[in-house]
Amino acid sequence: MPMRFMLSRSSTSRFCLLSSVLFFFSAFHQSATAADQVFDELRFGTSASINGGGAHEAGIFPSATIYFHPLSSGDAATWKEAILEPRIYLGASVGVGDGVDQIYGGFSWTADITDRLFVELGLGGTVHNGDVAQNGGSGPNLGCRLLFREQIAVGYRVTGNWQILATADHSSHANLCDGPNDGLTHAGLAVGYKF
Repeated sequence: MPMRFMLSRSSTSRFCLLSSVLFFFSAFHQSATAADQVFDELRFGTSASINGGGAHEAGIFPSATIYFHPLSSGDAATWKEAILEPRIYLGASVGVGDGVDQIYGGFSWTADITDRLFVELGLGGTVHNGDVAQNGGSGPNLGCRLLFREQIAVGYRVTGNWQILATADHSSHANLCDGPNDGLTHAGLAVGYKF
């Protein structure tokens, strides 16, 4: 499937993107038991735009993310050791309404506050189907197709496998390419299942 088809703004392609993501993650879930040393967590969430003014996106943004831990030994005793052992993540969010669709990935670090409460920081990039030039209409003008992406979450481990999180993410090009830089900023909730 060509990337430009996946990133078109039609409702049919959004449905195809979300269906593909869900199929992709269900296949990972079925094989995760046999390969639990690679797959760490499957996370589903929803968020909304918190951009102000004309950069605000209407609607909600369902998302799915898979976390891997091939760099993590699970034995990091100090925060310095934990910095050297991030998890890798890949995910997608679909803008319901006139929102921007994204496919993203990067590295994620987790710091425990208590045995159940934790904070997570992620750094990476995203590719999107939003407007890159001044469009004069509603919604963000993003300047270029590839953006830097940062995410933060505060989570609570309900059980050994299930956790809930309050999330926020921001994507922009940090003024490294020509054009506008309204950015994408979302906040929401997510549920994660640790394998």
